[in-house]
Amino acid sequence: MALTPTDIHNKAFSTKFRGFDEDEVNEFLEQIMKDYENVLKKNEELQQVIINNEAKIAHFNTIEETLQKSILTAQEAAEDVRRNAIQESKLIIKESERNADRIVNDALARARKIAMEVEDLKKQSKVFRSRFKMMVEAQLDLIQMDDWDQLLKYELDTSSLESASDEE
Repeated sequence: MALTPTDIHNKAFSTKFRGFDEDEVNEFLEQIMKDYENVLKKNEELQQVIINNEAKIAHFNTIEETLQKSILTAQEAAEDVRRNAIQESKLIIKESERNADRIVNDALARARKIAMEVEDLKKQSKVFRSRFKMMVEAQLDLIQMDDWDQLLKYELDTSSLESASDEE
């Protein structure tokens, strides 16, 4: 058990022959009592400072823990955003590729259809040209026939027609 300043103050010593000077001992004990009291007060103050500092440390540890959790949450959120952005970009790329494929396929289908139509028009053009040529040649043959010459040489006997019209 620790001594208190009161214990020091109340301490009584037995006297012996040729003992110490009682006033001197009392003065020394008084000085020790004051110093000891100051040391106890200082110790109490330091204990209070330690308690306050431990409370601050606990508070700062709580803040540090909260900040670490916040940083982890922010990192996780950033990672989620990054993952979502990558996933969304992949989806956009896939959809763009599908659209590009569809557009290319549509263009190829249209090109094939137009090529088929062009071929069909060429065939129709050949058929029309052939028929037109045959018709023109047939007409030319008709024009070149000798029947035209005979038609121009033919003379109609109008006298027999006149007498027939008189009779009626």
